[in-house]
Amino acid sequence: MSAKIIDGKSIASDLLETIRNKISVNESNGMRNPCLAVILIGDNPASHVYVKNKKLACEKVGIKSLSYDFKSSISEQELLKLVNDINLDSEVDGILIQSPLPDHINEDNIIKAIDPLKDVDGFHPINIGLLTIRQPKLRPCTPYGVIKMLKASNINLEGLDATIVGVSNNVGRPMALELLMEKCTITSCHSKTKDLEGKVRQADLVVVAAGRQNLVKGEWIKKGAIVIDIGINRINDKLVGDVEFSVASQNAAYITPVPGGVGPMTVATLMENTLIAQTGLKVFKDA
Repeated sequence: MSAKIIDGKSIASDLLETIRNKISVNESNGMRNPCLAVILIGDNPASHVYVKNKKLACEKVGIKSLSYDFKSSISEQELLKLVNDINLDSEVDGILIQSPLPDHINEDNIIKAIDPLKDVDGFHPINIGLLTIRQPKLRPCTPYGVIKMLKASNINLEGLDATIVGVSNNVGRPMALELLMEKCTITSCHSKTKDLEGKVRQADLVVVAAGRQNLVKGEWIKKGAIVIDIGINRINDKLVGDVEFSVASQNAAYITPVPGGVGPMTVATLMENTLIAQTGLKVFKDA
């Protein structure tokens, strides 16, 4: 048995085309193009790559992007003032602050300072809370991108036993909330979890976002399972995930590659969130 590769790049391309068409229609009806403010601090090479990809996606779909690039010496108060100024700018619909931030800046304080209606990353406590009570507005991009990718692949999630490896605020925890909304039964695993192997082996759906190469062994994946690998690890100038792909792909029914799986969906969902932030309406069905 060999798994079907879930082509996140292709699915993301389709979503971007849908967004581009919607923006074009809005523009023809007299609406301005959406606008995304992108804040980048420091010289982390990976962050620069991620921001570049997001700006390219903006250009592709017709979203105006504003760049705010700073040295890592910027103070927390200076950054908070900038965020507040952008909050008050009616011409800006979304605010993206690229992580990680310098150690002297409290990221939680910055996230909470963003207007929840402009929080296109979906990290603000209000947006996480809305997701928790099943009334989501702006949703964390990576988990929601995973859901959209699975649905685009015609995978029925109802009733599946799902094991999530990783419990970060940005990915693992909202991933559990998204899967609960799809009526999965959730097991969330972290650094103190006992018998990680056993919890992965019983899962119909395995989502891994821990940032450790080959943390999940391929032989742990049961026959016919679905594997979503969110991890990104650079090993000898090559990107690899958290799952032992070569073996896992022989057991799974579906699996995402790294790169080319979840990453493009994260960017595409960010574009969708920016359009939703502008219009105030959910413009795409969850399908």
